[in-house]
Amino acid sequence: MSMTSSQDHDGLKLSGGVKVIQATLEQPIQIHLWEDRTRGELWVPIYDPTGLSMLADDYLQIAGNNAVDNGRRTFEFQVIKSGTHRVLFEKRMGWKFTAEDRRVFEVTVSDSSSCGSV
Repeated sequence: MSMTSSQDHDGLKLSGGVKVIQATLEQPIQIHLWEDRTRGELWVPIYDPTGLSMLADDYLQIAGNNAVDNGRRTFEFQVIKSGTHRVLFEKRMGWKFTAEDRRVFEVTVSDSSSCGSV
């Protein structure tokens, strides 16, 4: 499925390939990515720890047997300060030196006192 700029998908707004997440200081955010561990895939987050703090990194196996292990990886972040924070996820493979894929998320944070409920 092809997505164009400014198209909504799963509650995220796309802007030039960057997925924008609106957040507040009080509410943690979750980012879900699919991993095929059978192939050795592993999503690695790169972010500024002065703006975001990782609360959890969970993996839910969807399909698994002797030959297959894939599922949904959920990263949960707590926002530390207002502003815009970028989270880059690189899909790493154990035997490669470069990332196979990249996903970029932009977290725009406002104080809940200055906006309505989300």
